[in-house]
Amino acid sequence: MVDDEGMELKDQVISIRRVTKVVKGGKNLSFSALVAVGDERGRVGIGKGKAREVPQAISKGIEAAKKGMYRVPLADTTIPHLVKGVDGAGLVVLRPASKGTGVIAGGAVRVIMQLAGIRDILTKSIRSTNPISVANATMDALRRLRNPDDMARLRGKAKGAL
Repeated sequence: MVDDEGMELKDQVISIRRVTKVVKGGKNLSFSALVAVGDERGRVGIGKGKAREVPQAISKGIEAAKKGMYRVPLADTTIPHLVKGVDGAGLVVLRPASKGTGVIAGGAVRVIMQLAGIRDILTKSIRSTNPISVANATMDALRRLRNPDDMARLRGKAKGAL
């Protein structure tokens, strides 16, 4: 899959849930899909799609994820600093790791890290195990990341003096 700027995008399904709506005549079945999309070079997004069929739900999720893509500041193969992300009851801690550590994460966090292009990171998901909350908390953490060069310039200091 290729996006507007000609970048190669990869998508991965995080979770698919069968949901029902109880109506007068019985139950209406549909599927909810949580999908992550990334270029493995620092851009990543997540999206939810809902439809009567699984493939349609996934394609809707991919479109939503493309619209909500975000550029993550990377420090070589890891992140610049420790960060926490919160969404509802989901709490995710992302800690930078030395080269060669790999992605120490599970579930939704692992998928998002790999699609963002982060190769070395230590993560911890606390409280909620709901994939939607964990994925949203992970994206919140990635949005809180700041590039050290930009922060130094904003504060008017040398890069090492932060």
